Amino acid sequence: MRVDLSDVTLDVEVSGDGPAVLLVHGFPDSGDLWRHQVAALTAAGFQCVVPTLRGFGASDRPEGGPEAYHPAKHVGDLVELLARLDLDRVHLVGHDWGSGIAQGLAQFFPDRVRSLSILSVGHLASIRSAGWEQRQRSWYMLLFQLGGLAEDWLARDDFANLREMLGEHPDAEAVIEPLRAPGALTAALDIYRSGIPAEVQFGADVPAVPLPESVPVMGVWSTDDRFLTERSMEGSAEYVAGSWRYERVEEAGHWLQLDQPEKVSELLLSFLKENS
Repeated sequence: MRVDLSDVTLDVEVSGDGPAVLLVHGFPDSGDLWRHQVAALTAAGFQCVVPTLRGFGASDRPEGGPEAYHPAKHVGDLVELLARLDLDRVHLVGHDWGSGIAQGLAQFFPDRVRSLSILSVGHLASIRSAGWEQRQRSWYMLLFQLGGLAEDWLARDDFANLREMLGEHPDAEAVIEPLRAPGALTAALDIYRSGIPAEVQFGADVPAVPLPESVPVMGVWSTDDRFLTERSMEGSAEYVAGSWRYERVEEAGHWLQLDQPEKVSELLLSFLKENS
């Protein structure tokens, strides 16, 4: 369905009945990333709410430069979406940038969150403190800051460089196709430019805001993720005020919910049932 919000209209899939689960994708995906988990969760008696974020897929791409795609804007969209759907509290599941957005929602609206599952991307403070190997793996985040240059590099030769970055993505070609639309690649990159500029990545440390005590958190990392180290996820425990559970998924790359869909669904169902 298409859901009209104050600033944007989002593509949203709602299916199933029962306790609500809000699944949030990251770069450069859409809500389709969660299709295997939606099938498993709805079959187990959960309702799934799967938006495609502003700037991605067929959802709106508002003008206004990077600030129109700040993570806080995405958090606002999700809170408004929950109100439009008359959902009071939800289980939150986020992957990649969706993890960061879900963490922001849990930090500022903990009364709306039953549980939080963060896949691949841990707490920002943990990523920053994860050492040199993590900084090497995050090289592309600096490239993405360069407006125009990054777009040219990624799209050159029929998206050859982006295709190489997405080499382990099972849906790489389907993900690249929407990025061919005018302005689509810039909109997708703008979340990096507004949410994690160079000074945030490499500047002076700032006080870390822990995830609230009232929200149980599960972190899930996959052994073949070439963008994130295990340390960056395991270290998130230090920034969780409440309960923390850590899980590894073997033989899966960054897009673990596509590489090992049954295992990821099993972990989510276990955690959601513990906290329903």
